[in-house]
Amino acid sequence: MFVLIVGAGRVGSTVARQALAAGHEVSVLDEDPLSHERLDEGQSTSWEDAGGRFTVGHAIEVEALEEAGIGEADVFIASTDGDNTNLVIAQIAQRRFNVEKVVVRVMDPARASWYAEQGLHTICPTSAAIAEFKSALELA
Repeated sequence: MFVLIVGAGRVGSTVARQALAAGHEVSVLDEDPLSHERLDEGQSTSWEDAGGRFTVGHAIEVEALEEAGIGEADVFIASTDGDNTNLVIAQIAQRRFNVEKVVVRVMDPARASWYAEQGLHTICPTSAAIAEFKSALELA
């Protein structure tokens, strides 16, 4: 399976390393060339030597998405630190490039819910944290 991940921060790089270790073909797109270092962390070889791809570019630009391999993607993961960017590029992957499985990280619970209703698979860490806090308060 070909997985394209946009954003090589803590979340994106961790998911990328796990997907590559699971035998998937993985490409990562990030605007910061230094974020590549996160992909090499804990590896016995470099990211590329392990079979990963890395592209420097802005995910909002179609050319960068194409260079990173969006045309081949079976799975697209938007994991930048910005909800707006994640939501826009997830919709581009879904609607323009017909990527079968699109996963998008959204910090705002209300927006995550609305976009999930529109067909995006949203992950909202804020909702999970709220649920944990609520559970902890009920136990107190």
